[in-house]
Amino acid sequence: MSATSDTRPDSWRKPPFIANPLLRYALYLGALVYIVFTLATLPIDWDRVSDGLSRAQRIFSGAFPPSFDRAGLLFDGFMESLKIAIIATMGGIILSVPLAFMAAGNIAPKPIYLLGRAIVIIARSFHPVIVAIIFVKAVGFGPFAGALTLVVYSVGFVAKLLAERIEEIDFGQVEAMRSAGAGFLTTQVYAVLPQVMPRLVGLGIYQLDSNLRASAVVGIVGAGGIGATLANAFGRYDYDFALAITMVIVGVILVSEAVSGVIRKRIT
Repeated sequence: MSATSDTRPDSWRKPPFIANPLLRYALYLGALVYIVFTLATLPIDWDRVSDGLSRAQRIFSGAFPPSFDRAGLLFDGFMESLKIAIIATMGGIILSVPLAFMAAGNIAPKPIYLLGRAIVIIARSFHPVIVAIIFVKAVGFGPFAGALTLVVYSVGFVAKLLAERIEEIDFGQVEAMRSAGAGFLTTQVYAVLPQVMPRLVGLGIYQLDSNLRASAVVGIVGAGGIGATLANAFGRYDYDFALAITMVIVGVILVSEAVSGVIRKRIT
């Protein structure tokens, strides 16, 4: 045997997710049977699907070329979405910081911790569209309902991740402050908050970007913003204007994603 073959490393193969081949193939077969059964039992009206394809063809044929004739209305809708996103992000962060301290198990007493976690879970349990419908019914149509919706959405995301970051801090700084006689609030401000501040800034930037996207969705149910403009365009069968709005939404999201990505890289 040559020296080359003696020193050649053995080939490595990725281990299977399930080691037992019988169990693995039984799982594959079960998944395939479930998919076939689900497709076979879905109440699909194929005549309606066929009619829908013809309607989709009319929509797309009426959408091209996109119309930017009402650029002023489009701009107003986008600026309203931007205002909703900024206000919701600021309000969400203001509420998320104390809530995250409440939901951190390493610094909060057990009753406070359970209360904080319960609030975070409730805020994360509902889709923004459902929350938007509730606020539209409560405070009426318009951007105020959208801002309240995205505040709840922001709290559910920011408070959860910030609480997890608080639970990962270097507790030595906290003990040093306590041994020096610092009170509870002083300890949180000078020992805990500086350690989580970079994460908080990053979460705020990401949430602003996310709220800008979500504002286009909640507006469809009457919560203001560019989504409301888009819903009105579809309601008037102005498909060319609706395509223009969609293109602007996609373009703005791409730009905001790039900008937020650059900022997050600089602060981490």
